[in-house]
Amino acid sequence: MPALFEPLTLREVTVPNRVWMAPMCQYSAEPEGPLAGVPHDWHFAHYAARAAGGTGLILTEATAIAPEGRISPYDLGLWNDTQVEAFRRITRFLTEQGTVPGVQLGHAGRKASTDRTWKGGGPVGPEAHGWQPLAPSALPFGEHHPVPTELTVDQIQEIIGQFAAAARRALAAGFETVEIHGAHGYLVNEFLSPHTNHRTDAYGGSYENRTRFALEIVDAVREVWPAEKPVLFRISATDWLDEGGWSADDTVRFARDLHAHGVDLLDVSTGGNANGVGIPTGPGYQVPFAARVKAETPLRAGAVGLITEAGQAEKILANGEADVVLLGRELLRNPSWARHAARELGAEVRVPIQYHRSV
Repeated sequence: MPALFEPLTLREVTVPNRVWMAPMCQYSAEPEGPLAGVPHDWHFAHYAARAAGGTGLILTEATAIAPEGRISPYDLGLWNDTQVEAFRRITRFLTEQGTVPGVQLGHAGRKASTDRTWKGGGPVGPEAHGWQPLAPSALPFGEHHPVPTELTVDQIQEIIGQFAAAARRALAAGFETVEIHGAHGYLVNEFLSPHTNHRTDAYGGSYENRTRFALEIVDAVREVWPAEKPVLFRISATDWLDEGGWSADDTVRFARDLHAHGVDLLDVSTGGNANGVGIPTGPGYQVPFAARVKAETPLRAGAVGLITEAGQAEKILANGEADVVLLGRELLRNPSWARHAARELGAEVRVPIQYHRSV
């Protein structure tokens, strides 16, 4: 059995293979009104196709815990029961296909209130459904971004509660795992990094203070999430800054803390927190960061980033560099990537009975 198609059990949830779908924003929900943040037919078709294609676990796009936590006005959310009911349609179908449904819960922080990528992705104001962003410190992301409002301690506590409330709704919506979004320069990542966290209170300064917010979110989510179901955490393993930022060494240290607080797998990405930095991209360029987490901590690790070929993915797992691989753009290009990879590697994935003539 190729490593890519071995099942993986986290707590009491078994994922049928190690081909996972990374969160990718679709920017397709209604921006305002009673259907704001509610998944609809596009989202159903998007996720259903990848489940029918054999993907082992699917993580939804970054799903906001509050309206002001959205990356764009067109993002999904889990701050009300209308959203819960709409998500049930998706999770039910994924489960019927043997795919484990997961949701990524996040808050965009200072990178909130931006336009859809195909509209340029720049900041938008109230005239375009936008709002005032929030952050650990009043530091804008870039030259053309607004100065965010620095969060008070009371607001920090409110956001922690919103993560827990969203996790409760995720459970009601039928999700089997939740992932806390701590990467790509969004709010949790902003607290972690000294590049974006200039606070002088209990949530800034030392490593222990900068990681406090993230760990309090993990604790709040773990408290409401069933003990038999896993919690994941996505991290940017480095800001790609020579100094003054979050580093790979910090990630290894933090992975041990996350494990102690009940996180089951670290989804290892990089970058997104510092504007304009150079990132040396290439096939599997982020895999070494996942490999360090797997080798140096008790936490399981997921690798992501320009993983496109079946042999490449198999080698990452067979070499012990990660426990799972997460595919992004490649699954946009090929929803049945898992089926094709299984055929190439001499393995099998579940195929819908309606598609058996294609086997």
